[in-house]
Amino acid sequence: MIEVSNLSKLYWTGLIEVKALRDVSIMMGDGEYVSIMGPSGSGKSTLMNLLGCLDTPSSGSYRLDGQEVSALNDDGLARIRNRKIGFVFQTFNLLPRLTSIANVELPMIYSGLNRKDRKEKAIAALEKVGLADRMLHRPNELSGGQTQRVAIARALVNNPSIILADEPTGNLDRETGRDIINLFQKLNLEFGVTLIIVTHDMEVGRSSKRLIQLVDGRLVKDEKVDT
Repeated sequence: MIEVSNLSKLYWTGLIEVKALRDVSIMMGDGEYVSIMGPSGSGKSTLMNLLGCLDTPSSGSYRLDGQEVSALNDDGLARIRNRKIGFVFQTFNLLPRLTSIANVELPMIYSGLNRKDRKEKAIAALEKVGLADRMLHRPNELSGGQTQRVAIARALVNNPSIILADEPTGNLDRETGRDIINLFQKLNLEFGVTLIIVTHDMEVGRSSKRLIQLVDGRLVKDEKVDT
């Protein structure tokens, strides 16, 4: 499903060239649960942005579901993001004035789905993350864990090929963070959701089935996780 070959990303800070990612090659299949780890400046956020079609590489190839996406323009990348990728962020990124169900419906508005179908799919997504009784609550009426579950439901609602989670437990206490990781494991095991999590937390990283580690923009480790 994901084929990355010799992917590199260069930035310029003034006259200084920064090599954020260096010749990274990775393959991931449907239904995988992968963690990407590394110290600050290792390139993990850069890799996530490239996999999420939020940026384009300086060189190399990225194929998603057989389609070469590394050279698409902004409109092409936006279409891929809307159809194939769901995002979960550390800061949740929910709209505070909207209810849970309205927040979950947002990605489907951009895809042109009618109101009835949007509501049905949003309800199903919220049920999947265990929030059937919080559909009409706004973010300020929810706990941190519940808010992140709404964000996960929003990421799931368009049935994306992959879900990318950027430090999804970073703003949560450890117990609530474990609940969110348990939810990810359930979504992967029971529903076959493909998950890629960027994290600095080894406990989160070891909860996945595969661990990728970056250092100085290079892939230094790619291993299965013992369970």
